[in-house]
Amino acid sequence: MTVQVDNHRMRTSESSMECAGKGRGTRCIGPARRRCARCGAVAYCSVSHQISHWKDHKEECERLEQQMKRVDELNDFPFTFSEEATLRISEKEGSRCSFLNTRGIHGVGMWKCECTCGASSASLDYARFESNSWDLPNSLCPCRGSSYRLSKELRNWQEYYEWRCIPLHSPIALLLHWPLTIYYAIQVAGLSSLTSEISKLCIHYLGPEKELLQLAVFGELQALFPGVQVHIDLIGPAIPEHRDGEKKDIWNYAHCIESDCDCKSESKNISRSMDTGTTSGVMLRFHRGFYHDRFRDIIKDSLPHLVIAPNAGIAAFSSWLPTLVSLLYS
Repeated sequence: MTVQVDNHRMRTSESSMECAGKGRGTRCIGPARRRCARCGAVAYCSVSHQISHWKDHKEECERLEQQMKRVDELNDFPFTFSEEATLRISEKEGSRCSFLNTRGIHGVGMWKCECTCGASSASLDYARFESNSWDLPNSLCPCRGSSYRLSKELRNWQEYYEWRCIPLHSPIALLLHWPLTIYYAIQVAGLSSLTSEISKLCIHYLGPEKELLQLAVFGELQALFPGVQVHIDLIGPAIPEHRDGEKKDIWNYAHCIESDCDCKSESKNISRSMDTGTTSGVMLRFHRGFYHDRFRDIIKDSLPHLVIAPNAGIAAFSSWLPTLVSLLYS
């Protein structure tokens, strides 16, 4: 099952799209700020690139126009960004920087890429800046396992916050939308019942970017899928060359800032299924490059239950086309 999600709703005004005419003989002259007047789904750096791309774009412009009319509906995807946790931003009463600054997490650890003044994901040395801490007190973050197992599927952020006993003003949704999007995609794909029957869940995660600085948040999948070993292959050009082929095991939850919290004890922090006693865990494996180039090698170990692309922006990134073709015909 393949799911494509665009998790950039809160960032559309903060970052430019890739020029849809990129790589057509001449270099881009700047940011892609010139959108197609009809569909608004693709952008260009110049008039010349827009003209050169038209012969390809005209075939899909009408379809994209219809999709863009549903943008408000698409923005209601339940586990992208929490309105409760970002209320001041959504109502334009403050900036992302001020939101983070008032909570003491501006430019810190996993939050480093969460505003426009922070380091860009492309410029980061992930080995140096990767963090396993929320930089928040334990009352505001899920630094330990859940006190009880879910009895029904989560439908929105409010239900998640209540389950994890965290107040709605906590900013954790800004980072947890990565694992919660996986959780929701499992539901959409009709795989929820499967997770109670298998011991290993295999996911191909395409196009990771700033998630590479926030890997510790994927530890929350232990609480969402108790008793299941979650194996995630992260594939994309943003993977640093020195991490290509690397494996990373996550047995703990991201830590809080309180020194006396038992989340610092690995023996107490390992997640176990309350029914079977089996240990949950998350294994990440990194692959540098495009999915269509690496697919054959990756599936030698096992086929995925789910292929997901949280940062896809497929309509505006021509580099995704070969990947789509490989998914359709594989």
